[in-house]
Amino acid sequence: MKVLIADDDLVSRRLLEKTLVGLGYEVVLASDGLEARHHLLAPDGPRLAILDWMMPGADGLDVCRWVRDQAGAYVYIIVLTSKDRREDLVAAFDAGVDDFITKPPDSTELRARLRSGERVLALETKLLRAQAQLQHQATHDSLTGLWNRAMVHTQLELELGRAARSGEPLALIVADLDRFKQVNDRHGHAAGDDVLREAARRMKSVLREHDGLGRWGGEEFVILLPRTTRADALLIAERVRAAVADGPIVAGDLSLPITLSLGVATTAEVPGGVDPLLAAADAALYRAKAAGRNRVE
Repeated sequence: MKVLIADDDLVSRRLLEKTLVGLGYEVVLASDGLEARHHLLAPDGPRLAILDWMMPGADGLDVCRWVRDQAGAYVYIIVLTSKDRREDLVAAFDAGVDDFITKPPDSTELRARLRSGERVLALETKLLRAQAQLQHQATHDSLTGLWNRAMVHTQLELELGRAARSGEPLALIVADLDRFKQVNDRHGHAAGDDVLREAARRMKSVLREHDGLGRWGGEEFVILLPRTTRADALLIAERVRAAVADGPIVAGDLSLPITLSLGVATTAEVPGGVDPLLAAADAALYRAKAAGRNRVE
């Protein structure tokens, strides 16, 4: 793990470096506060820092304040000091310092304090990972991994706002697996789940990187196509339809032919927001169903 040592005293800096290298750390050196800030705010900067309180350019507390205001990942900061007045310690904690060690530092105490910092950083990493997992669960469909209904609605509102500001078209596709109820009724919900997962994978595989795909509910999906005219949206919808119909979907021991009907609407034709656009795409979908399914309208 990388540790920053920031100290304007060369001898002190070298002694600390030797100690930390002996403890197995990768050491980054800085001779003043401005250099320390540069290292700590770098994208791959150290997550542990030992800062001398008094340094030229900027002192350890100034560096700490900058890091707390600007750094993305949390940096555990230990300040080297001979100060022990209550008001000094309060000022340091107010600046965001995590821990102190007196100068010159005892190697055993320093190791213990660095280990404490590592535990804090490890806990933060676990918490951030758990937070990301919860965020994903809140915004994605657990079966297909696509956006869920709430996320589709949120993204649609965002894209409509962008389209209104830029004047560029936004296209929306509502897609529905044909006769999907028969799959569940005849072969069970496990087979139906396999079909949904594979259909979602096939749809996603032919979309552009900036397109959005979500499961609206049941066997219905919504596709967002930013900066897309109706003519281009129809081409993309046909590509999606063909991908789903391109060979049977394997569900357990079964091989099931699956098709998809799609309805297209664009902001150029349907002004007025989320609900009118969804209603227009739904109406187009029902026309596709009425015209024989496995088609785009």
